[in-house]
Amino acid sequence: MGTITDRGRGRTAVLRAARTAAALALLASGALVLGAGGPHGGAGAGAPAQLPLAAEQEGAEQSGQAEQSGQAEPCDLYRSVPPSSVDGAAVQAIKARRSLVVGIDLNSYRWGSRNPNNGRLEGFDIDLARAIGTAIMGDPEKVVFKAVPTADRIKYIKEGRVDIIVRTMSITCERLEEIAFSRPYFTTSQRVLVPRTSPARSLDEALNGTTACAATGSSALEELKTRPLKKLVPVENNLDCLVLMQLGKVDATMTDDGLAAGQAAQDQTVKVLDGEVRPGVMGVAMLKGSTDLTARVNQVLNDYYNGGAWRRAYDTWLKPYLLDDADRHWPTPR
Repeated sequence: MGTITDRGRGRTAVLRAARTAAALALLASGALVLGAGGPHGGAGAGAPAQLPLAAEQEGAEQSGQAEQSGQAEPCDLYRSVPPSSVDGAAVQAIKARRSLVVGIDLNSYRWGSRNPNNGRLEGFDIDLARAIGTAIMGDPEKVVFKAVPTADRIKYIKEGRVDIIVRTMSITCERLEEIAFSRPYFTTSQRVLVPRTSPARSLDEALNGTTACAATGSSALEELKTRPLKKLVPVENNLDCLVLMQLGKVDATMTDDGLAAGQAAQDQTVKVLDGEVRPGVMGVAMLKGSTDLTARVNQVLNDYYNGGAWRRAYDTWLKPYLLDDADRHWPTPR
C-alpha cells in the first residue's frame, strides 16, 4: 500500500446534450503523515509537466473542456482525450520522480476513509485510485495518497500538490475551464439528508426556511444558494455537515447521492429523502496540458470497467446502500 503525505473533495439538459455528443467521441476512441507541505517540496514545485499538445489532441481537449464557455450550447461533460497506453512527457516525469501523488478523501464512508479496525484506507474511490496508480507506476508502493479538502481540490491540482484527484469530484463546465478531467466514471445527483425525527418528507420541504449544510466548493453548495433557506452553512468537508446535524445545528445536508447513502449507512439516526437535483458525472481530475496523463487514466478506466473491477467495487462498497442497478451509475452516453 502506498503512503500519504500532507494534511489533508449540470443539470438534466446538459447531460442529455453531453451524452449525445459523446457517443461519437467514444466511437472514435475504442505513507500517511498529515502535514501542510506538498509532496514535491512546496506548492508548485515538481508539478506534472505541461505538454505541447499535438494539433488534433489540442482541438479535442480545448473544444471538449472549454470551447463553449459563455455560449448558448453547453460544454460536453463526457468528452476527454482518447485513451492510450503510451507514456508521454507528463507520465515520464512522474515515473522519473518515482511516485504518483493521488488526492483522495478520508472522510467519506464507503468512498474514501480509514478502517478503524485495521487502519487501511478503503472505499470505492480508493479502489479506483489504487488501480490507476498501479497501472501507471507498475508498483503500488509508488502510489502516494494525499488527503485533500473538498474546497481545495482545484488548488491542489494547479499548485502541483497532487498529480490526479480521485475524490467524488463532479465534472462541470466551470471546472473544465481550470483543470482537465478523465472520461466520467460515475453518474450522480444531489440528495438531501435529514434526521429521522425531521417532519420533512421531500427534498423541497427540507430546504424551505431551514438551515442547510454543504461542503465549500461542491455542486451541492451551489444548489443550496438557489433555495429559500433560513441559513446556509458551508463547511470544509461533507462529514462536518453530518456532525453538525447530529449536534442539532443544521436541519439538512445536501451532497452527492453516493455520499448521502454512505452517511445514512454510517449513522442510523439520519435518512435520505425522496427527490434529487443536478444530475451529473464524476471524473478523475488533473492538470490541464498533461494530455498523455489524461489519456493513460482514460485507458485505465476502460480496462477497469471492461475487466469487471468497477462492478466488483460497486458491489462491495455501494450496492448495499444505493439499492439500485449498478448500470445506472456507469456513465454511458445515451
